[in-house]
Amino acid sequence: MARRWHHYVYVVELSKDVLYEPRFRKSNPDYVTGKPCVYVGMTGLNPDLRFDKHKAGIQSNKFVFDYGLRLLPELYAIYNPMPYNGARDMEVELAIGLREAGYGVWQA
Repeated sequence: MARRWHHYVYVVELSKDVLYEPRFRKSNPDYVTGKPCVYVGMTGLNPDLRFDKHKAGIQSNKFVFDYGLRLLPELYAIYNPMPYNGARDMEVELAIGLREAGYGVWQA
């Protein structure tokens, strides 16, 4: 029986208020004003469930908990699902690509 892939990358839109956070701003020196601010992560859960857990404070990233607005499936759905190693690598590649496009990015 073949193993079913069940890992995902996901992108959460963050409120622009995250730009007032010194750590976020320092991590994004090439941020282009007007571009979205996002969090990029990977999970073994459905991204909707993972987002709900972030917002509930369960194994949550501070920036998603405080500033997370919604998922942006148009930026990640094409890649999912995938094996663990693929998701781990894609999380990094997706974050780099978005940062190069001028987005403000926080990656776990």
